[in-house]
This record gives sequence, C-alpha cells and structure tokens, in this order.
Amino acid sequence: MSKQRQVVRIGPFAQAIASGVRKGDAIYLSGQVSVDAEGGAIGAGDFVAQVKQSYANVAEVLAGFDATMDAIVDETWFVTDMAAVTADLPGIFGARQEAYGGPPEVTQTLIEISALFMPELLIEIKCIAHV
Repeated sequence: MSKQRQVVRIGPFAQAIASGVRKGDAIYLSGQVSVDAEGGAIGAGDFVAQVKQSYANVAEVLAGFDATMDAIVDETWFVTDMAAVTADLPGIFGARQEAYGGPPEVTQTLIEISALFMPELLIEIKCIAHV
C-alpha cells in the first residue's frame, strides 16, 4: 500500500529555495538557509540573524503543509564555524527558542562542515516533522 506524497517548493528557482516532502504523517524538509524569496543571503556574518531567517524559511515550508514548528521532531544544523556557535550560545539558542515559541522539544544534531553553497551562509537547518 502506497501513501500519497505531497511536495512543497518555495522560491524562484527550479530546485526551489526551500522545499519539503510529506509522505504519510512525516514531513522531510530540505536544508533551510538564510536566504530571502529571491535567493539573496540574509545576515552575512551574523549567526543569530541567519538562524532566525533559516527558521523563518522552515516555518514557511511547514505552512505549505498546514503544519507549524510544533510538528518538528528532529533537526540537524550544519554550521561552517563551530567556534561562532559556541561564542554566542545564549543569542543563538535564544533565537531557536523564539522560533519554537519556547524551549524546543526536538532532537538536535550539530555538525561542522567546510562550506555551504554561498560563502556568506553560516548555517543550514534540516528538519523532520510529524503531523
């Protein structure tokens, strides 16, 4: 028995800036970065600003599935500079709590990588949600 698949893409490019796939009760979001609807980087050099924009993009994709941040059960952060994360944990995790409307009840993995597809980007957030 096959469950119906739903795809949401947001942005001007063929591959989209933000996207997700729903299969059954699970929503798999592509990695969300700090870009606006036109694909321009937001918050160059500002980790907190990039966390906020990345989560805004997560929320926008979830809205395409009639879901909210409450649906997220797992997230993975890919960061280009672990030292930048640890240098401002209160600000970064404050932005995270703001996005979730309180302390998030999700699992989280934090991975340092060498680069993202635009040199200005510091973080990519990939999520799995359950509805």
